[in-house]
Amino acid sequence: MHDVEIVPLEHLLQEIKECVGEVGERQIALLQEQNELAQRRTQTTSNLLQHSSAAAELAQDQTAMARERTALTRAQTRLSGRSTELGIIRTDLSRERTSLAEQRTEVAVYRTELAQERTRLATARTNMARYRNTLAIDRTRLSQSRTDLARERNVLAETRTSRAMTRTRLSLQRTFLARGRTYLALLRTGLAILVLGLTLVRYFGVTKWTIFDGALVLVGFCLVVYGGRGYWIADRHDRRCQSVLATDPGMEDLT
Repeated sequence: MHDVEIVPLEHLLQEIKECVGEVGERQIALLQEQNELAQRRTQTTSNLLQHSSAAAELAQDQTAMARERTALTRAQTRLSGRSTELGIIRTDLSRERTSLAEQRTEVAVYRTELAQERTRLATARTNMARYRNTLAIDRTRLSQSRTDLARERNVLAETRTSRAMTRTRLSLQRTFLARGRTYLALLRTGLAILVLGLTLVRYFGVTKWTIFDGALVLVGFCLVVYGGRGYWIADRHDRRCQSVLATDPGMEDLT
């Protein structure tokens, strides 16, 4: 099979419209000519009917005027003239029939050309359908790839959400650890002040500065109690965060 060049669809549609327009114009012209021929044929038929009625009348006249030779000769002369006219009309009809045959031949040739053009357009349409099927297959493959990418994006979004929750929990744990470190610093400071107050009381004994030493001991004791309580609370929250992070799916990829 010969390779058929794929032409653009708009160009094909334009050529089809032009061919259909030309065929329509030629068909209209042929219909007009056929109508004229039908009118002529009708007129000829009417003339033939008139001539047939005239021939019948002449036959009646021949029967009636058989006794009169002079009238019969005149009637024969009239009939000969009309026969000549009929021959002329028959000749014209033959010429018109020949012309119609030629036109019919031209129409048949043009119909053959249209059939060939239609075959070419059908071949082009088939090639376009194959190309469209190829594009549909590619589109389906791209849609499948897009679906796979969407699934991967959803998985990444879920992972990102899980990581964000894990990061939030780690930030909360870091906050509790910072609080625990702060309370440990207070506890260390309170112990230092408590030891300083006890050392001053033991070293100098009971003097006028004993109230200041007692205040240092009291402040140190309060700081120790407050720091110890705060560290205990922060340590409890840190243990809770550790227990939650132990079951966090976002920590599985990090461990």
